[in-house]
Amino acid sequence: MSGPFGAVTAVMHDTSDLDGAVAFWTELLGLDVLHRDERYVYLSPMSDGGPHLAFQLVPEAKTGKNRLHLDIRVPDRSAFTARVVDLGGAVVGEHQEGDYPSWTVMRDPEGNEFCIYEAENPA
Repeated sequence: MSGPFGAVTAVMHDTSDLDGAVAFWTELLGLDVLHRDERYVYLSPMSDGGPHLAFQLVPEAKTGKNRLHLDIRVPDRSAFTARVVDLGGAVVGEHQEGDYPSWTVMRDPEGNEFCIYEAENPA
């Protein structure tokens, strides 16, 4: 890398349940654990050349709305929604705005929000 720019290498996710978070996200996204120690877990990249999803053990539970979340493109939103729920997540709501694809706001088992949508090209 050259110039004054940085590169995003990981999206770090705080969690008070390291084992639970890793189990949910590896099963949901089909990612592998690349590194694990007592406080941190790094998963395989989320896409070719993309950043890793990573987890940091913290003592406090999540409070309030996420200020950063994942948008996940899926082949079948209904089937993926059911899978999230089967893994312990929850549906928050359905949304449609302008020309953007419809999306579903979901929560993982710790209450962290993320969105899923179907589209050929992400907005």
